[in-house]
Amino acid sequence: MLNLIKTLCALPGVSSFEGPVRDYIRARITPFADDVRVDAMGNLIAFKRGKRPAGNTLLLAAHMDEVGLIVRELCEDGCLKFETVGGIDRRVLIGKRVRVGAAGIAGVIGLKAYHLVSTQEEKTVPKLEQFYIDIGCTKKLEAEALVALGDYAVFDSDAVEFGDGLLKAKALDDRIGCAVMMKLMEQPLEMDCTFAFTVQEEVGTRGAFGAAFSVTPKIALVLETTTAADLPDMQEHKRVCVPGGGPVVPFMDGGSVANRGLYELLRTLAREHDIPWQTKHYIAGGNDAAAIQRTKDGVRTAVLSAAVRYLHAPASVASVRDFDPMLRLARHFIAAVAEKEETEWT
Repeated sequence: MLNLIKTLCALPGVSSFEGPVRDYIRARITPFADDVRVDAMGNLIAFKRGKRPAGNTLLLAAHMDEVGLIVRELCEDGCLKFETVGGIDRRVLIGKRVRVGAAGIAGVIGLKAYHLVSTQEEKTVPKLEQFYIDIGCTKKLEAEALVALGDYAVFDSDAVEFGDGLLKAKALDDRIGCAVMMKLMEQPLEMDCTFAFTVQEEVGTRGAFGAAFSVTPKIALVLETTTAADLPDMQEHKRVCVPGGGPVVPFMDGGSVANRGLYELLRTLAREHDIPWQTKHYIAGGNDAAAIQRTKDGVRTAVLSAAVRYLHAPASVASVRDFDPMLRLARHFIAAVAEKEETEWT
């Protein structure tokens, strides 16, 4: 799992530019799938037959995209102005390395020199229009030869293990979920399963809606990450969850409420199989479950997440100890759903 996650995190996949991630995943899962397709939105949807025929009863979903930047202006001095793609805290941008466009042009995010900052400006977070990407050009004509309007920029950040079993990388949200689904597909399954590697989650769960609408599942498990916020000075009730505390089974977030039966099933399975688990202690955030749950006449939906610090930043942090338990719990969930009759889900 660890090496797979590192590989996935290294790939560029800003929302609507998920191609490199999709191509890699498709090549890896095709030998294990009975059907693989890419829909109009760019979602990668794979079907794998299991021991129990169930058609599209169960959908597992994880998003391929990551937050990033998009070029909106090429300045006369050769610098690039940009907008964010997805929710990014502007405070983390200054001085960060990026790669721009499919060619991966090296750049650094810049801001007005500190010695020119006024006392009043020190008290506020700079506005997005004050930032720029420096790609080493001195004229607009030079920049135009390398970059075009609408090109994406992705954080240039290595995946590094450190401390007590921690992993630092960009795009842990949600390459962890993608890795779990890929590993699930490598083994025999207790029932037919459809796997949706979705696009554009970071800009409004856009891909998941189309994927769920075409698959029309009865049950869905979203494999995700969620913010940890377990910093030393944080009040206990706002820490949300803790890396290393096991997979997170949320009962509610800012976009969806878990189906109670599925929520209880995940908790029961974790206890029965000695899998460490936790829930969220703060109602916030959202993911593809919000779109899937509302599709057509509704879908019974649950979420299984990994706790991650510093989400949507060049260096997010997760615990390696959470990866295998998350995979194990997802596998037990599939087996449990296979054993139950549809009438038991309320």
